[in-house]
Amino acid sequence: MNNKNFFHICWQYIQKGWHSFWELWKKNKIQRSARISYHIIWNIMLFFITLAIIGFFFVGGLGAGYFASLVSDEEIQTKEEMSTAIYNYEETSELYFAENQFLADVQTDLQRDEVSLDKVSEFVKKAIIATEDEYFETHNGVVPKAILRAVFQEVTNAQTKTGGSTLTQQIIKNQLLTNEVSFERKAKEMLLALRLEKFFEKDEILEAYLNIVPFGRNASGQNIAGVQTAAQGIFGVNAADLNLAQSAYIAGLPQSPSYYTPFVNNGGLKDQAGLEPGLTKMKTVLSRMLDAGYIDKKQYDEAVNYDIVADFKKPEDSMLEEYPWLVKELKERSIDILTNVLAEQDGYTAEDLASSDVLQEEYQIRAERELGSNGYRIHSTIDKKLYDVFQQVAKSYDNYGRDKLAVNENTNEPIMVENPETGEMEQLGLQPVQVGSILIENSTGRILSFVGGRDFETSQYNHATETRNPNGSTMKPLAAYAPAMELGVVQPGSVVADVAKNFRGYNRPPTNYTGGYYGLVSVREALYKSHNISALQVYDKILDQNPAKLFLDKMGFDGLTEVQGHSDYENLSLTLGSPYNGVTVEENVNAYATFGNMGNFVDAYMIEKIETKDGKVVYEHKGESEEVFSPQTSYLTIDMMRDVLTRGTGTAARATLTNKSVDWAGKTGTSNDFQDTWFVATNPNVTIGTWMGYDYNQQLDSQGYSSRNNIFWGGKLVNAATEVRPELMAPSQSFERPDGIVSRSYCATSGDLPSDVCKDLGLVRTDIYNAKYVPTEKDNSLIRENYVMVGDKAVLASDKTPSEFTKEEGAIFNPEWLKEKGYDKLSNIKQLIPRNASGGWLKLTFPNSGTLKTNGGENPNPPSTLQVSGQTLKWNDSSSSDVVGYRIYRSSSSSDKFQRVGSTTSTSFKVPDNNAVYHIRAVDYSGLESRPSKSVVYGDTKVEEKKKKEEGKSEKETSSSKDVKKEEKKESAKKEDKKQEE
Repeated sequence: MNNKNFFHICWQYIQKGWHSFWELWKKNKIQRSARISYHIIWNIMLFFITLAIIGFFFVGGLGAGYFASLVSDEEIQTKEEMSTAIYNYEETSELYFAENQFLADVQTDLQRDEVSLDKVSEFVKKAIIATEDEYFETHNGVVPKAILRAVFQEVTNAQTKTGGSTLTQQIIKNQLLTNEVSFERKAKEMLLALRLEKFFEKDEILEAYLNIVPFGRNASGQNIAGVQTAAQGIFGVNAADLNLAQSAYIAGLPQSPSYYTPFVNNGGLKDQAGLEPGLTKMKTVLSRMLDAGYIDKKQYDEAVNYDIVADFKKPEDSMLEEYPWLVKELKERSIDILTNVLAEQDGYTAEDLASSDVLQEEYQIRAERELGSNGYRIHSTIDKKLYDVFQQVAKSYDNYGRDKLAVNENTNEPIMVENPETGEMEQLGLQPVQVGSILIENSTGRILSFVGGRDFETSQYNHATETRNPNGSTMKPLAAYAPAMELGVVQPGSVVADVAKNFRGYNRPPTNYTGGYYGLVSVREALYKSHNISALQVYDKILDQNPAKLFLDKMGFDGLTEVQGHSDYENLSLTLGSPYNGVTVEENVNAYATFGNMGNFVDAYMIEKIETKDGKVVYEHKGESEEVFSPQTSYLTIDMMRDVLTRGTGTAARATLTNKSVDWAGKTGTSNDFQDTWFVATNPNVTIGTWMGYDYNQQLDSQGYSSRNNIFWGGKLVNAATEVRPELMAPSQSFERPDGIVSRSYCATSGDLPSDVCKDLGLVRTDIYNAKYVPTEKDNSLIRENYVMVGDKAVLASDKTPSEFTKEEGAIFNPEWLKEKGYDKLSNIKQLIPRNASGGWLKLTFPNSGTLKTNGGENPNPPSTLQVSGQTLKWNDSSSSDVVGYRIYRSSSSSDKFQRVGSTTSTSFKVPDNNAVYHIRAVDYSGLESRPSKSVVYGDTKVEEKKKKEEGKSEKETSSSKDVKKEEKKESAKKEDKKQEE
């Protein structure tokens, strides 16, 4: 039987009873019997009244007992405990660009901003009270009538359920209890609500409610809570500026935030059907405000007819979508900082965290939670204008190179990666060339801007701060040249031998990028032309002093490893940019900023300070600088790197600059197999570097890879940044030359002070030096003494060496100097002459590198195959090893006496235009002559016939002599045979 039928039957019985009673009254039967039964009826009524009173107290006692049992385990909270719980709003932390420009909220499940009650529109306050708690101003935390109504509706399963929670109870439910539907939870809610009302004023309770309650979604689809967040997220105004219609709309949201919100979960407005429930609810709220007397009819009519849809914010991307790399980077760095802050508050040190993974994890989790709930204000160093223009450049640049299928280029097998959703391995498709860049202020270490990549959807790696790659030749100034200058081993004018050589750690002599060698070159030239062998020569000189530990560690290269077999502190290849773990763009650029800061390293940073919502600073960056290089070393390195842009490997970068007067100094770099390309440069204000490469270590297109990166650095990033921050990017001043820098001349062959021979040859060069390490010794690499050529080797003449074969007009490398430098052991000593050498270099001769082999005092062998061609005699060299020249002899006939008519160090000689017979004799180092070569006739045929006749006679005599000797041998053999027979 339902409720409706039950009441209908009761009413029928009442009607019948009343009819019977009236009939009896009209017959006076009731009046007569009344007096008789009065005492009886009264006694009966008194019994039932007493019984009802006893029942009421019994039922009340039972209810009170049940209520007490429900809340028996609930601890009584103090005012302080309740205050802590109530005002724990889990407010969203905020990220800021430099200069306090808002960037975004730290990404959490719910966005919330706190606001005080005096900054909330009165319309909102009244709308909330009229909608959620009409007795708010008078109740003590609960409204019994409302509770009974709610209980009755629950028991009778009524279709309309108005609920019985006051604003105070809703606060308790959201902040102290759960959303569980049970009588126990409801009983605790009522008890705590009564207690809360005892401790707090109505305004305090209303303020807490307005900061706690959810309000649906904002225009970017993010879940929001708190009236200030709702006002900004839905209408783009502050809570204090909400008008009546807007206030009514917001006040209607808490009862069903996702149903009434105007925005879809991925941002943007719902369609008309989706908006209708929220608009209807707004009108209901306005009606209740009218009924409660909070507004008059005119205000009501105006608000009902107000075009609220026009006030909704336009669809917008979340800041995470607009600044994905930046928001992610700032969040991660903030967590790292707060991890240390929280640990320090508990008495732990940074060393304690570093030594305990468990402790590190514990405080990292705490830091992440606090970041999502404590409403921190995180102020970064990022310049918004610079950052925005960097992203535009990276997106619009059209010369990165081609996309490549992700294939292992050694095995030609496809690269497979795990799908995070399915867990299955999948083949990667086409991969673009990625890019990373960062801009750092030299003096402070502030990171002003960076490029994390080309498209966050394609690759979420931050290629400026996260990925590690070999840094190629950009490591040379950092690991070799600057440290060697600081240690006094080399200076810009020092000369190194770029030649084939066995280096420790290499199985065979390494080569330069071009495959050849560059000979004797200055350190300056070696740097700006990026010679590999020269850098190895310099690094090899200082490796035993552990330059990686002395210098690279101080400049923030955290990835250097000491793993056995791969120690970056022992491998020569480190200076060619091959650290085992690679380096980040941030590390590389930060190290170059050391030069820009005149040798002082300042660790780069991105978080300026972190403060609470109340303005209390919990962290503030305090920069410290450490001297790595002296100002003199830094300036010398800068001066050499200037040449990289003006006449070295970085000319393409400078050529694209709109302001070429800026004092830039930098270095290019390429890793093995063309997998990475770099350019890093510094000016007196800032340092900026760029990297390009694939995510999966594939080879860049070899044609133009370096110029593409150089153009991106200069023609795009630097030029664009200069337009928005000219005072920063284009300082008018140059690097200041410190005291202690002097200019000196040196000899290009040795780097020592020029000798007279060096000057005569035109091999004097000039460069700048640290005054502490100027050259002090005079060059002894060159000598001007008599020498002879033995083959292709020069040998100093002895007192027995014929002067006709000695040379005096040129110069020779000093054999003692070559031996001292170890150059005498080179497989090809001619490698010492620079590539494309000219002038005095071509007049230099190399001495014999070993002991001269002689004939042991015997005469040398004569030359062979003498012949005449036209007017020129030609012959082949003597087979003796110490021949220094040849003498030419002439006679009018073979029978006449021969006279010397000339000498030469070559194997040809032009003779006079007349008839004669010639032969040649070889002359050795000691002046001994060989037998004459065969003669050759030049000129009149009579002479030729006479020569032949004489040659025939000589042959006949020779033949006769041979016959006699043959007969003698036969006779001797016969006698020997006869002897044996006997």
